[in-house]
Amino acid sequence: MNRRQFLAASAGVVCAGRVLAAEPPKRQTILGIDKDRFLINDKLTYAGRTFRDKKVEGLLMNSRMVQGIFDDLNAETRPRWVYPDTKKWDADRNTTEFVAAMPEWRKHGLLAFTICLQGGSPEGYSKDQPWENNAFEPDGSLRTAYMARLEKILDKADELGMIALVGYFYFGQDQRLKDESAVKTAAKNATAWLVEKSYRNVMIEIANECDNARYDQAILKPARISELIEQVREQGQKLNLKVGASFNGGTIPTNDVVKTSDFVLMHGNGVKEPRRIAEMVREVRKRPDYRPKPVLFNEDDHFDFDKPDNNFMAALGEYASWGYFDPGKNNYEDGYQSPPVNWSLNTERKKAFFGLLKDMTGS
Repeated sequence: MNRRQFLAASAGVVCAGRVLAAEPPKRQTILGIDKDRFLINDKLTYAGRTFRDKKVEGLLMNSRMVQGIFDDLNAETRPRWVYPDTKKWDADRNTTEFVAAMPEWRKHGLLAFTICLQGGSPEGYSKDQPWENNAFEPDGSLRTAYMARLEKILDKADELGMIALVGYFYFGQDQRLKDESAVKTAAKNATAWLVEKSYRNVMIEIANECDNARYDQAILKPARISELIEQVREQGQKLNLKVGASFNGGTIPTNDVVKTSDFVLMHGNGVKEPRRIAEMVREVRKRPDYRPKPVLFNEDDHFDFDKPDNNFMAALGEYASWGYFDPGKNNYEDGYQSPPVNWSLNTERKKAFFGLLKDMTGS
């Protein structure tokens, strides 16, 4: 074994049967947290900015873009996602168009987005999930093609000064990992990959909506999710990785998850009244083990951006970051959730969100 092979083996990151080399590249975007405020490269986000007498400085406005590395390994369901012009699904085209759209998002003030190794429902909401969208093999090793697509996105985010909230697990796909040991291995390999690539512009969402009844693996459920939060944080100490997990829409995270997370994730799905968004933030800060840390919505499918009272503004009023979730339909016309996705600002709803964001952040 030569020196390069030895270093690669020492890294211990298994990617579809081979081991990745350990030569971290230089990065230019570094996420930081100071109590309840976010920093990028040691500077508060949206420095000095207020909007309608509400503080924007230190927040991290974001959008749910989980299908940026989407693929479907189930031959029976793969035809559902074909592009209207080619009549074929193309995972690389999807990622290429995602990357091409990122500068426009950033120009409008979007500093962060959620991407997920097991995606999200490509139908927006689904009872059953027969498709296979999964960056992990059943034993928890990484699929090379998925990670290559993720690397393109994270590299572009680093270049643009953006933060990626990288999700590991999604209900409906977690059962494709054969057992709890494979779940732990998957988390270990994904974290090792991020550390090896030296990404300092990422946050980790261990599981999307960990209290969803459709999770099969017990360690991904609320009673034990903190085990993985702590595992990933310890493994990511070199990069000071920030870790958390989200809960179902309208649900307040358990005290244990609030305590162990570096930031508190919540979802606004199903929350029709903006005042409830504000109440949720206040309730989190009343948790017995809450200490000053950012509160972040990274999924909310409510809009009304032309009205003075909406979920986005309600979160801002409580000094909480907010995340846009546009489910859409798989027709390349609308939404950011259902492949084939048009990642541009091509609809009135997208333009309304990004317009408000631009005004709010002064971008």
